[in-house]
Parts: sequence; C-alpha cells; structure tokens
Amino acid sequence: MTGTEDVLLVHGGTPLQGEIRVRGAKNLVPKAMVAALLGSEPSRLRNVPDIRDVRVVRGLLELHGVTVRTGAESGELVMDPSHVESANVADIDAHAGSSRIPILLCGPLLHRLGHAFIPGLGGCDIGGRPIDFHFDVLRQFGAVIEKRPEGQYLEAPQRLRGTKIQLPYPSVGTTEQVLLTAVLAEGVTELSNAAVEPEIEDLICVLQKMGAIISMDTDRTIRITGVDKLGGYRHRALPDRLEAASWACAALATEGSVYIRGASQREMMTFLNTYRRVGGAFDVEDDGIRFWHPGGPLNAIALETDVHPGFQTDWQQPLVVALTQASGLSIVHETVYESRLGFTEALNQMGAHIQVYRECLGGTPCRFGQRNFLHSAVVSGPTKLQAAELVIPDLRGGFSYLIAALAAQGTSRVHGIDLINRGYENFMDKLPALGAQVELP
Repeated sequence: MTGTEDVLLVHGGTPLQGEIRVRGAKNLVPKAMVAALLGSEPSRLRNVPDIRDVRVVRGLLELHGVTVRTGAESGELVMDPSHVESANVADIDAHAGSSRIPILLCGPLLHRLGHAFIPGLGGCDIGGRPIDFHFDVLRQFGAVIEKRPEGQYLEAPQRLRGTKIQLPYPSVGTTEQVLLTAVLAEGVTELSNAAVEPEIEDLICVLQKMGAIISMDTDRTIRITGVDKLGGYRHRALPDRLEAASWACAALATEGSVYIRGASQREMMTFLNTYRRVGGAFDVEDDGIRFWHPGGPLNAIALETDVHPGFQTDWQQPLVVALTQASGLSIVHETVYESRLGFTEALNQMGAHIQVYRECLGGTPCRFGQRNFLHSAVVSGPTKLQAAELVIPDLRGGFSYLIAALAAQGTSRVHGIDLINRGYENFMDKLPALGAQVELP
C-alpha cells in the first residue's frame, strides 16, 4: 500500500460541472522532444503539458548535453542540441523504470554519437509491449546491439542505412522508432503496416519541419528518404485526445457537464460517434468541446477497440465506467492490450455487474482470441456504484477508478494517484475546478 501522500479521498455523488483545459498530447510531446536531438539547431515546442513523462525526457536530454529551457509563453520548451554528448550509465539508469521513452533515444543517439545505452524500461503494466520490436528494427538499420547486465548497449559502426520493414502489428512505439531513425539513415526506408495515429502524423509534421522527407500512403505505408542533416523546428503540439475523452466520460458517468478547452474534433471523431451512441451529448466550439449528460437513460452498446482510426484502447476504460450506468447489456471487445480489462474487478466491488471472458465477443481481428486472456467484457446496467478502497493499476485504469469514485455514493480512498500524473496535467487542480469533492488525507 502506498503512503498517505499518494492517497486521495473522493467524496462521490456530485456531478462534475465547469471548464478545464487540455494541452499537448502525452503520446506526442515526449517524442517531439526526442526528435530535437536529431537537429543541428534549437527547436521550440509549444503547448507542452506539465506531466511526469515530459520531465523524464527533459532529464534524459539534459544528461546527453541538450540545453532545455522554458520559453516565453506558458507550456513552451526550447531545446538546443548543439553539444550532444555521452551520458553516464549510472545517470541514465536512474531514469530506468520511470518511462518507456528511453528506447526512442536509440536512433537519434546512434546518429549523433555512434552509440547509445538503454537501461531497463518501465511504463504501465497493461499487457505485453515487447521492446524486441525496437531492437529488431534498429538491427535492420545496421545497429549492433550487445546485452549487458545493466541494459542494452548499441553501436553504429557505420552510418545507418534505410531498409524495408513490415510490422506484424501497427505498433505506435515501433513506428516512432523507425521515423526517428530513418530520417538521417542513408537511402530510403519503407515501413509497411505502420501505425497512423494522429500523434504519429504530428511527429511526421515535426520531422518534416526539421527537413525530413516523409510520405504517408493510405495503405499504412510510410516512406522516408534519409537526408544528411536536420535543422530545428517550431511546433505547437496537437491536443491530448485521450485526456479529453477521459474527462468527457467523467461528465457522462457523474451526470455532469464539462467544457474541455483545447479539445479538437478531428482527432476525436471515432470517440464522439461512440459517445453519441451511448447517449452522451457534445457541442463542438472553436476552442474546445462541451460534453454533458442530457438526462434520461444511457444506451448499452457493442464496442471493439482497434488501432486508429478505430476506437482507441485508451478510451475504453473510462467509457466502461460510464457504461455501468447504461440500460441493458454492453459488450466490450479489447483487441489491443490483453490485460486492459483487469480494472473491472474493482468496479464490481463497487457494485457494477461486469463479466469478463476469454472469447472474442466481436468480429474485429484480435491477437488474443486463442491465448487465454480475459479480453472481452459484458457490462450489465444500470448499477449504483458504492465507494470503495481502490489501488490504481495503470494510467488509464487509474483515471477510470477516479471516475468511478466520483460517480459512486460515499467516500472512496484511491491509492497510487501519483501514477495519474504521468499523463493528466494538474488533475489535482482540475478536479476541484469542476466541483469534485476531493481531499488529501
């Protein structure tokens, strides 16, 4: 159990009402910061959220000689990579376990220094996300990788070369690895079955501003023509559609109304369609989206997660909390992370009726159907949720527990809230701003 400083008391049963702001996407900003390593000139990134992943990457960049300072406007970082240098293994290792981002420094460091060191990696425990993909890709570019007791040591005996890569699954992390490595590699790299999430497109925009030559085809093929040198960039990060959706689900589950300044319709279209099917209401305005519960019963739905442009796996957990309040049987088929439905056990302790299954309850192609993972769920509602003692399992599951506690009757103790800081900027300030009754014990 965690210490009291990592516990939040949530007095539930009050509809969330008010306005908050979301800034740049957690799934883009740290990667855009890594891209600054590739440049020969300073880069300027705006709309940067104050979250732990950003602080981790800032620390890693500074260890490698990049000067990082805050800019003139709030949420602006200026990164100068003029004096990139090798970092002490012990210093890098101090960051091990705090983030999975270090793996993405490999390509840029191989280009700049000829070698890189990657310690053990952390991140949310929501299922297998093998880093072997990353190392296989780097080997195809010509990197030599040596496993050492403290981590992986990588070398590029000569300039990395472009290659043809076919991903077995459109992995976001591996697509980012290819992009950050291929832009300075010699020749053309062709990546088939690439991830095409909005954050990937935004990273491509960043790299193109630096001088990269990258094209995206509609069949998930990305072609990168390597260049000899990249400059800096000036870029405003796209908004965090995953955080926006989480607050939208909180509005629905608590029968409230939340205006999310900074939320953008284009990246959220699949979510917005599903939100409307469930019975939620929204209004798209010039500088944000208002989400609210229009009254009356919510609708049970059948839902399958998928890679973009499908329904994002990170939207699933917050929405499941809202589905506990829908009338009838909702079916949820999780096809991206095999362990993502583990959080439903705590919801059942709060009074929800959620049954999980090993079978695929849906037709979307799925990696887990024959592998004995509990990856489908049937949610029976509506059920009144009651306060409980909750221990946060991962980032999105953690925020979902928070939503459940806000919707429940009584006072919940939520342990491990520091994990939420990885991806939700200033959530401890946003909760009271929406009228939530929360306090540290």
